[in-house]
Amino acid sequence: MEVTESAPSYIAVLEVPEEKIEILPGASADLTSMTFSIKEEDHTLGNALRWAIMQNAQVDFCGYSIPHPSEAKTNLRIQTTDRSNSIDAMGKGLDDLRSVCQIIKGKFQQRLREGNYARTE
Repeated sequence: MEVTESAPSYIAVLEVPEEKIEILPGASADLTSMTFSIKEEDHTLGNALRWAIMQNAQVDFCGYSIPHPSEAKTNLRIQTTDRSNSIDAMGKGLDDLRSVCQIIKGKFQQRLREGNYARTE
């Protein structure tokens, strides 16, 4: 894993390894339903990504599970309408989740600049 040079010293922006996401056997022939396995992730990403994917009107179902507590992976099942496919829905979900995080980060930074936050002593 490499850290990008432009990242602040307190944030490590890592490149995602090629094998991070795997499509599990059993996908439908038309790709409207499939299960992705995301390595080294848990409920934090699973639930957020499930939420983002379910915002897509072309998605009929999205759910995730942690197969076993000792396995560091999350399985994410996506089923779409005939007008889309699970690969596109996963890509859109990842993009949408990134956008939500960027909006939250922007609002956070704005409030810090304005001094608009509570202080406890």
